[in-house]
Amino acid sequence: MYKRLRKQIDTMLKPERPPRGRCSGLEHVPEFEPHRHIRLLTFNIQVGINTSSYRHYVTRSWQHILPHRRRIENLDRIAQLISNYDVIALQECDGGSLRSGYINQVQYLAEAAGIPYWYQQLNRNLGQIAQHSNGLLSRYRPLDVTEHKLPGLIPGRGVIIARYGSEEDPLVLVQMHLSLSKAAQQRQLGFVREQIADYQHVVLMGDMNNHAEELLTQTPLKETDLVPLPDSAHSFPSWRPEKALDHILVSPSLEIRRSEVVSYPMSDHLPIAMDIALPKGYLETF
Repeated sequence: MYKRLRKQIDTMLKPERPPRGRCSGLEHVPEFEPHRHIRLLTFNIQVGINTSSYRHYVTRSWQHILPHRRRIENLDRIAQLISNYDVIALQECDGGSLRSGYINQVQYLAEAAGIPYWYQQLNRNLGQIAQHSNGLLSRYRPLDVTEHKLPGLIPGRGVIIARYGSEEDPLVLVQMHLSLSKAAQQRQLGFVREQIADYQHVVLMGDMNNHAEELLTQTPLKETDLVPLPDSAHSFPSWRPEKALDHILVSPSLEIRRSEVVSYPMSDHLPIAMDIALPKGYLETF
């Protein structure tokens, strides 16, 4: 009996599945269309856990380690939302471990939402237990996508940088998940500031664990001219939003057509959406 149980456990922990890549590839991804506006979304999905109360951090904490039958249902609902956007930044995804049923959640959401390009950044590899990741989904073909580890006392934070448009003057989208520590945020945003210093059209997206006013006045981002969402754009906690921790910050050259906190409580964070248009002069270069 022991051998039979041992075999069942081994099969569960080491399923015979084809290896999953970190990137979908670009073969079937449409070219960037600069004459169109771009619909952006950033969402901390909390690995598909539906949290709607502080007590759930205790009663549902086991879902951060073990699989749950409703996680796929939650992911399907998230996919319905993100299918309405062009470029999506995801934080707190699982890259394929026991807790997610060995599903790469970035890939799953891209395929379920019908979005042709996806990129997974693995930031903290806990083997079979957890694959902490960021994700980028895109309807357009980027010029290139790079990933970087962010500095910090505790490793496990990262940033994805995607460039679109022309090599000479690209649109640069940077998605990140910053640390909780203010000291770590200073170092991390110093690194990000260096990455965007030479570009005119920049979008920063992600869970930044801080309010926009402090980010833009008390960190290295004060050296930029990025435009934030209104102070009232509270995204956390999702069941009673009191803090603006999730952001889309853009260069003044990008016209903000619409921005909002999306009322879609599928995580402990609410999604943030923004519709931007490129400047007219930029479009004429294509």
